[in-house]
Amino acid sequence: MIIKEEFLSRLRKIFDLNLYEAKVWTALLSRGTSTAGELSNISDVPRSRTYDILESLEKKGFIVMKIGKPIKFVALKPEEVVERVKKNLVTEAQEKSKRLEKLRNDEVLEELNTLFTNGIKFVEPSDLSGSLRGRQNMYNHLDMMIRSAERSVTLVTTAEGLNRKLEILLPALEKAKKRGVTIRIAAPLNAGNVKIAKDFTKVAEVKSSHNLTARFCIVDSNQVMFMLLDDKSVHPNYDVAVWLSTEFFAKAMEQMFELAWKDFHPLSKVKG
Repeated sequence: MIIKEEFLSRLRKIFDLNLYEAKVWTALLSRGTSTAGELSNISDVPRSRTYDILESLEKKGFIVMKIGKPIKFVALKPEEVVERVKKNLVTEAQEKSKRLEKLRNDEVLEELNTLFTNGIKFVEPSDLSGSLRGRQNMYNHLDMMIRSAERSVTLVTTAEGLNRKLEILLPALEKAKKRGVTIRIAAPLNAGNVKIAKDFTKVAEVKSSHNLTARFCIVDSNQVMFMLLDDKSVHPNYDVAVWLSTEFFAKAMEQMFELAWKDFHPLSKVKG
């Protein structure tokens, strides 16, 4: 049985399978019911690995083992597989979340914090920097920066970026606001995002940056994160940002922002 590599690649990404799992599963789908030996021949997967692969697929909810001799395996409807995988993912995520939540008061977290605290003493301030790849990683780091803010958060983004950030960053911004952190947000405002901008006014002062195209965040005048690419022309997985923990550069960025902030349009002047 010949299955296109592109199709197998898509299956692997969608269902989080390895190559052998994708090959054996599609082979079984094409037969409905089959033995491990038959599937090995059809899928071109080594016989020594086929039983392990079938066991893995059974645990993940892709197939069912038929009782009897010889042992056979039955394919499930793809729609049923999708539902099972969804339920398994939710259950797994909930279990992992509970385990991580328990770490808050666990000695393991205390030991990890001790390692970090001791290790950070040997780090030069100039070494506290890094690059972030992928928009999800960037948002995770932005969220961390905002959660650690004590005095101020300055966020500059694009028109599309403002829409994305509401759901992702609003919880952290709300908590920062309650701590007394001053929050300012600037983005090109238009009919497509003015409603989102109004939602942000609950936690921040929002202005329209009209013709300015930029993506960066400054926290407490000592941390800065800026995005290197235009979000209109880059795929989220290939977006890139740089994070720096440097008071000198962060203050310089903030001083330049102050000059621009005075010329930005208040939200009340934007037509929705």
